[in-house]
Amino acid sequence: MVIDPHRGLRSVRFLGLALAFLAFLALTLSAQSVAGRVVRPSDGDTLPAPGVRVVLHRVAKAAQGPLDSTPSDAEGRFRFVLRRDTAALYLLSARYQGIEYFTLPLERTPEGPENVTVVVHDTSSRTPVTLSARHVVIPQPGEDGTRDVLDLVLLANASTRTRVAPDSSGASWGGLLPPASEGLELGESDVSPDAVTRRGDSVIVSAPISPGEKQLAFQYHLPAGRRTVEVPVGAEGGPLNVLVEESGATVSGPGLTEAGPETLEGRAFRRWSGNVPANAVVRVSLPGAGTGATPVIAALVSVLALALLLAAWRMLPRRPALTGAPGSHADADRLLDQIAGLDAQYQGREAETPAEEWARYRERRAVLKADAEAALAQGPRRP
Repeated sequence: MVIDPHRGLRSVRFLGLALAFLAFLALTLSAQSVAGRVVRPSDGDTLPAPGVRVVLHRVAKAAQGPLDSTPSDAEGRFRFVLRRDTAALYLLSARYQGIEYFTLPLERTPEGPENVTVVVHDTSSRTPVTLSARHVVIPQPGEDGTRDVLDLVLLANASTRTRVAPDSSGASWGGLLPPASEGLELGESDVSPDAVTRRGDSVIVSAPISPGEKQLAFQYHLPAGRRTVEVPVGAEGGPLNVLVEESGATVSGPGLTEAGPETLEGRAFRRWSGNVPANAVVRVSLPGAGTGATPVIAALVSVLALALLLAAWRMLPRRPALTGAPGSHADADRLLDQIAGLDAQYQGREAETPAEEWARYRERRAVLKADAEAALAQGPRRP
């Protein structure tokens, strides 16, 4: 029998090409279609937004960034082909009138296609932004006598337009801080720290404020020796909670009454709550400075923000939801309870938790928080 070496080589090459082609087919068959529309609310209607560039983003532990982009067609439609990495998150964004709008993370399912609606908004420098609720948390003084105050506010944009600053030096929203307070740091919030500044006794937000509700967590200092703190309410008034850790403190102001105590991260706070009229001033009387008390730390700020966000949601008057809106009060409660359960399991345990498990916790918490914010912003379903 005579063996043709060239024939054997051709067979090997053919087999290699066949395997490569089969691998290509497998990848193609496993690809998913992510399609959807870009829409814009207008005068009670929802209109397609053509010519808007939609970007597909991938967020993974090792790297993150845009994967692909495409403009929406005349009907606002778009489509991507995605080969999913099950260890990564995917989301979409669309830039409209200079503002970037993001979706929630796409569902992690092997099936496809997935239809996503990306909502963009017209902008206005006159759209009203109101204060839905405010929570001022005053802890015990630190060893140097100063107090690190957490001031959590919930802003509401009830229109269909994104509020923008009138010019580069203007504000999309501004609020009042206690006189004689010092510094300003932004905690876990829905805007970038670069968009928040302090001017005198005011906090200025220059970031666009899209329709819905936005959470802002400020932290500032009260100098040592302060026995009285005045908290200005501003021209809007509204629901206010004041929590003070020292048992000898008192709080007085129109519309405020002492409510039940609150325990956060094992620390007990007395709480005053109520609807405060516009331009009122709330006065907090503090006992003398102690020694060795622990200031508000980042983990406590995160837990306070979560707990008070839920409290604020329960205090807010209910607004009618848009037809077909996915969010509801029950959804928000369920999601926030899940976040609280995760935090109870992991907060303060990063050093003793394996890196991969800690990353999964942070990733899961971010997804739940985004879902909760979406549910809160939409309001309860119609009965």
